[in-house]
Amino acid sequence: MNALFVLVAVSIVIAGSFLGAFIWSIKTDQYEDREGSAMRILYDDDLTKNTIK
Repeated sequence: MNALFVLVAVSIVIAGSFLGAFIWSIKTDQYEDREGSAMRILYDDDLTKNTIK
């Protein structure tokens, strides 16, 4: 029974740390440019071909 209390406490700490990391990432604008990377992958080959010529 004591192991169950330890496991519950550890899981709450881990879940809290993940929640804290998620809130930090939102506050520091990590998700600001949602479409930039998706569009950048489409044009990456065109940019490298033009610079090699």
